[in-house]
Amino acid sequence: MPRPVPRLWPGLAFALTGSIAFSGKAIIVKLAYRHGVDAVTLLMLRMLFALPLFLGLAWWAGRGKPALTARDWRVVIGLGFCGYYLASFLDFAGLAYISASLERLILYLNPTLVLLLGLVLHGRRIGRTQWLALGVSYIGVLSVFGTELSLQGEHVLLGAALVFGSAVSYACYMFFSGEEVRRLGSLRLTGLASTVACALCIGQFLLLRPVAGLQDVAPQVYALSVLNATACTFAPVILVMLGIERLGAAMAAQCGLIGPMSTILMGIVLLGEPFTPMLAVGTVLVLAGVWLLARSR
Repeated sequence: MPRPVPRLWPGLAFALTGSIAFSGKAIIVKLAYRHGVDAVTLLMLRMLFALPLFLGLAWWAGRGKPALTARDWRVVIGLGFCGYYLASFLDFAGLAYISASLERLILYLNPTLVLLLGLVLHGRRIGRTQWLALGVSYIGVLSVFGTELSLQGEHVLLGAALVFGSAVSYACYMFFSGEEVRRLGSLRLTGLASTVACALCIGQFLLLRPVAGLQDVAPQVYALSVLNATACTFAPVILVMLGIERLGAAMAAQCGLIGPMSTILMGIVLLGEPFTPMLAVGTVLVLAGVWLLARSR
């Protein structure tokens, strides 16, 4: 009797919904900036509302498991700093200067940066197909960057540099988190590292901004921050993990290709960002490069 074929649609639904939800973060940040809020305050509000959710995730994923060692805590703090605090801060700061579409394409270079880190730090060989994937991806981003630079001016340089720094920071998290994921599990590590990042973002705000200034923040910013913390920060983590459980990492990663396209569409509809021919070309090139890189692995 033939074995029943597992249904793929639940996993596809989880992975696709998670990718689309995560890509909406840039749109919410751009909408909040229209109300005069700065990156430090906006990031703090996002992490403040997300903190109880990540604390709950860390507790739930750690039930019945051994307590963290001193080494585990050092690693978690380091990963939380580079993967969720620094990467988020640089991303939020960069979005003040560039479009959501360009931001998403730059962040989508993350797999190529992980590959380059392997070459630089461990001397891992890069094959011809992988070099081709790198070239295609970066040509795509540079084409969109050149168009935006000509349209919006030199401040695009600063914004692109900040977002690229965010991509590098998160690539470091991905590169160094492998062993700890095996030790703690992906959900527990995500909950703990994100909790560390929430504490750092809140601490940064208390050091740099007066608490009384929160009275001047527009109510729309609070509503957008709650939406960002829940629908675009915490929920995608759970949805993507559910997708990986049902589809496997490779197919779930392919579903992530919808992220840049959904960001571009939402940017056009919700932010009024222009859709140029070079944006279309650059998007196709970046997606093609990431697809080539996934196939080469």
